[in-house]
Amino acid sequence: MDLGIAGKWALVCGSSKGLGLGCAQALAAEGVNVLMVARGAEVLAAAAAKTRADYGDRAGASVDFLAQDITTPEGRAAVFARRADFDIVVTNAGGPPPGDFRDWDREAWIKAVDANMLTPIELIKATVDGMAARGFGRIVNITSSAVKAPIDILGLSNGARSGLTGFVAGVARNPQLAARGVTLNNLLPGKFDTDRLVGTMQGAAQKTGKSLEEIRAAQQAQIPARRFGTPAEFGAICAFLCSQQAGYITGQNILPDGGAFPGTF
Repeated sequence: MDLGIAGKWALVCGSSKGLGLGCAQALAAEGVNVLMVARGAEVLAAAAAKTRADYGDRAGASVDFLAQDITTPEGRAAVFARRADFDIVVTNAGGPPPGDFRDWDREAWIKAVDANMLTPIELIKATVDGMAARGFGRIVNITSSAVKAPIDILGLSNGARSGLTGFVAGVARNPQLAARGVTLNNLLPGKFDTDRLVGTMQGAAQKTGKSLEEIRAAQQAQIPARRFGTPAEFGAICAFLCSQQAGYITGQNILPDGGAFPGTF
């Protein structure tokens, strides 16, 4: 299927690895020009080079990168100094650390909200009016399945990302955007085979004395699909939400989790 977005420009945050990289690669494969942004310059440069060689060059897409912290005003200013307008924006920031809510002070909460709620809102503010003026725009926020099924030790993430979800639900239904071809949706990933998941499993292994393989098998057994998702699968979902064909999908929370969430809605 031709997604009809070749030649568009996309900003993909947190795209040096994991789910963000999967999204950047899927968009580049569709001929979308991509600006990849992340904090780690060396890893980002290597990821951009591989994305360009494996996907961008084949599809005639430009793949650029910028090592910046998108959660800071300076980082966002640098991004928009590189390119003022984007047709597609994929927001993505590393989740706050797990812990006991009794240990989280105001600073910890502000940091979580700033990175996982206010930063996406700032990116939306900076881009949606231009999208509406051009008659096309796609915002995809990578959040977490914990928004739908909260996890006690991820309270910082639950709170900040739920706030973003509520904000997007309202803005996406604004006719000044929806009627002008601009959609805003959230992707709520379950367990995907990324460095972050491996890190949490290693922590569980150390805590329980079990092997990493045992932890992996136990977690996969709790998923009806009996496996973790791949960044490529996630990227394909993101690319479709950015497509011309997805223009009637807005204000939605898409939950790719292998069937782990046990509810109807």
